[in-house]
Amino acid sequence: MDATSLDVEVRDLTIPAEWHGERFDRALAALIPEFSRSYLQQLMADGAVLLRGAAPRKPSVKVQVGDPLRVELRPTQQAMAFVPEAMALDVVYEDEHLLVVNKPAGLVVHPAAGHWSGTLLNGLLAHHAGAASLPRAGIVHRLDKDTSGLMLVGKSRQSVEALVRAIAARDVKREYLALALGRWQGADTCLVDQPIGRDNRNRLRMAVIREEVGSGKPAQTTVTLLEQGEQVCLVHCKLHTGRTHQIRVHMGWLSHPLLGDTLYGGKSLLGMERQALHAARLSLAHPVSGKALAFESTPPADWMAALDQAGLHYNRGSSV
Repeated sequence: MDATSLDVEVRDLTIPAEWHGERFDRALAALIPEFSRSYLQQLMADGAVLLRGAAPRKPSVKVQVGDPLRVELRPTQQAMAFVPEAMALDVVYEDEHLLVVNKPAGLVVHPAAGHWSGTLLNGLLAHHAGAASLPRAGIVHRLDKDTSGLMLVGKSRQSVEALVRAIAARDVKREYLALALGRWQGADTCLVDQPIGRDNRNRLRMAVIREEVGSGKPAQTTVTLLEQGEQVCLVHCKLHTGRTHQIRVHMGWLSHPLLGDTLYGGKSLLGMERQALHAARLSLAHPVSGKALAFESTPPADWMAALDQAGLHYNRGSSV
């Protein structure tokens, strides 16, 4: 969305005597104190601030008493991000309190740098009016952009708070199917209990952090082999915690990075250009009624095509 499609406030100001001889950026911040300096700096970079009728070359230019100043207060990218955008949501279940959606690969869940529109949050704001009054439009957990599958969304404040508590208490069971590289090593089922934190060598990655370093958070994943071929194995992963990139990091630590997950040591094979990870099953007590609920989702076409090329097979019950 273009900033010109939303309201722009124009302010015409004059440099007062007490700011004569000061830096332009400091004077600007003093004259419009309700906005952050980073926001005002972005306006300057965008040419939305004029001093004496022209955009200053440097924020350090000195101002003089009586200088005319015009500022266009444009909506920030962040402000424009939280707007409704109609999209076709694959709704698995819905009532007045709870929404379960089947997220496609490629859909960003929450607005962030580089993805200020077209996110699941934007779609939820368009899907029901109550989303606008809820934290993060009711989103209580996330999937990576290129991970497909089931997601829980609260539709009322009561359900959002209950879901957050249930996830923290590990009362929501989240199970995934993954295609991993290599022939499986070791026992058919293993519990990976390795803390996860930001990778100091690459800030885009997470990593298993040694306990003595102290910056990692506890993370546990149960991994079960379902079937294997010569190059790829099909595994079931059950989360006990919900760290960023947890399954991807733990599978890399097991020396079985996910197919297509180049960030964590995987490689693109069998047509998979993204991590071959699918949130296949969710089970929980309804956040308001307490009724037992369980949902399953079959992996998408590209995932299934890679599985077929690997000579492996998926059964509906594989995610249980």
